Amino acid sequence: MSLEALRPSPLVEQATQRLREQITGGHWPVGTKLPGETTLATTLGVGRSTVREAIRALSGAGLVQPRQGSGVFVIATEPTEDWPARLRRAAVADVYEVRMMVEVQAARLAAGRRTDADVAAMRAALEKRRTAWSGRSNAAFVDADIALHATVVAAAHNPVLSDLFAEFVPVLRKGLIALVELLELRDPDPPHGDARHAELVEAVIRGDGEAAGRTLETELEATLRELLGR
Repeated sequence: MSLEALRPSPLVEQATQRLREQITGGHWPVGTKLPGETTLATTLGVGRSTVREAIRALSGAGLVQPRQGSGVFVIATEPTEDWPARLRRAAVADVYEVRMMVEVQAARLAAGRRTDADVAAMRAALEKRRTAWSGRSNAAFVDADIALHATVVAAAHNPVLSDLFAEFVPVLRKGLIALVELLELRDPDPPHGDARHAELVEAVIRGDGEAAGRTLETELEATLRELLGR
């Protein structure tokens, strides 16, 4: 099997699949060092950023391992779990990276700008999130979770941040529903992440911006590590 230039369409998915076929088909056995980014990009007819994303997905699947200063090496010929599920994990991880950039700063600002109305909204949203957990719908729980985070962003009283979060919500919602399904988070009690969400709300209410940002960052980073299998 030889590598060929790719057709236009979802290039990262195509590149990932093509490289995976080289590994699972035995073209690159365990212990083999992959060609460099530039070589792979030229061979596949894509940019180096596309190759990097493909390598990241393969690493998440347990097929390759980047070694600083040495390159990327094949460590297995079969993925550690169902391949479509791995691709979904990678997509949700991308969403979370952007989410962290927006929301952590919003939480810090909210702690210094929240009003009595914001406080009431955050507390009500936290309770609705807890109530939604006991229901049967993943989508309803995700909507309640997003609504809570939206109250924190709103408390920052920055229209640009609020608009950015609003634009981001459809992608975030889709990713979160996939996340609940992928990680099988719907255990009975307590609601997933309830303690940290409560800490976030209380930190904002008492005006502790550093604690609010740190709590939210810790929560999102923990989920991101689960997604990437680290």
